[in-house]
Amino acid sequence: MIKTTRDFFLDIDHYQYCKNKQFVAGDVFLMQKIREENRVIAVLSDGLGSGVKANVLATLTATMAIKYISNYADVRETAEVIMDTLPVCKVRMISYSTFTIVDVNSIGHARIIEHGNPEYVLLRDGEPVSVPKTPIHLERWHDREVVFSEFDLHIGDRVLFFSDGVSQAGMGRPDYPIGWGRRRVIEQALKWISWQDGISSRQLAMKIALRARQIDAYEPKDDISCGVMYLRHPRTLLVLTGPPFSESKDAELANLVRSFTGRIVICGGTTASIVGRELDREIKMDLENLDPEIPPSSEMEGIDLITEGTLTLSKVSEILERGQKPELMRSNAATTLASILLDSDVIFFVVGTRVNEAHQDPNLPVELDIRRNIVKKITLLLEEKYLKETHKRFI
Repeated sequence: MIKTTRDFFLDIDHYQYCKNKQFVAGDVFLMQKIREENRVIAVLSDGLGSGVKANVLATLTATMAIKYISNYADVRETAEVIMDTLPVCKVRMISYSTFTIVDVNSIGHARIIEHGNPEYVLLRDGEPVSVPKTPIHLERWHDREVVFSEFDLHIGDRVLFFSDGVSQAGMGRPDYPIGWGRRRVIEQALKWISWQDGISSRQLAMKIALRARQIDAYEPKDDISCGVMYLRHPRTLLVLTGPPFSESKDAELANLVRSFTGRIVICGGTTASIVGRELDREIKMDLENLDPEIPPSSEMEGIDLITEGTLTLSKVSEILERGQKPELMRSNAATTLASILLDSDVIFFVVGTRVNEAHQDPNLPVELDIRRNIVKKITLLLEEKYLKETHKRFI
């Protein structure tokens, strides 16, 4: 029996567009999970100006923020160190990039530090919730306003935080004279949530960023960044790839499929054939979205996706490593699988250890098995880069 380790999961993601004619964003979004504490920290920083210079300022700010907050540094100390470290702009005499720091611990208690960005939004039960905020007075920076707030997240809560490229989108247009505005951003987000109650953080952040870009007539006047945190019951995914080492394990593999309650993906024709045979289910190939580089997917009752094995997994690994947006890529089995992985929270990989002679000399040590190495790489990327919880089992 496959079970999750806890009854809630913090789904966190972001989406971003660069300012028009810029190839590097001046906004930086960083996130880190402290696994031994089951704690997540995310920072959205908006550097002064745009392009490379702004990116350097924002990266420096976000990196320092994560380092200090992860060690439970004092809020005031963290803000002052950031302000003291950043160089001063000779024209505007400003030495900072704005930032929003969100720190959520293992029991869902959130601490948020804000400086200069639009105020974050806590959404609960279909409406924004007002949170008391405490001003932090900095001895060396009297003209800078830093505020601190903390609260307990409930299952279903979402925290939205974004750069002013979102709230000021469309500024100057007749229908948006002062920009899209925080209030209308909230109204639109609540509409999307009412239409799709379980919308993931990635999808909601993407919709908000894309809408801001649309309001800017697809030529953003500033970098557009949106981060979303969503406390929800874990979305589980089972990924089967490769036949078991011994044929006596085939029935066990099929029983995993029969008893699993989340989404299920099978990677590999032989693996799919074993499951189909053991469960007496037919496999049908999908010939609608053919791709010259990726073999087509297949369908089976009770299975969300069936793909080819090693080649498809290698492409998924590449997509995850590059941080590509699968929904913007050509639709094929690899981009579909990447989207499913990114929209899942707790992912169980069951890897068959029978060596495929088509991919490797069977006389070589099993540790060199291509399939195993690709899965290890994918799980590492999902854990470290996307803050997912993964489990591997070799059969």
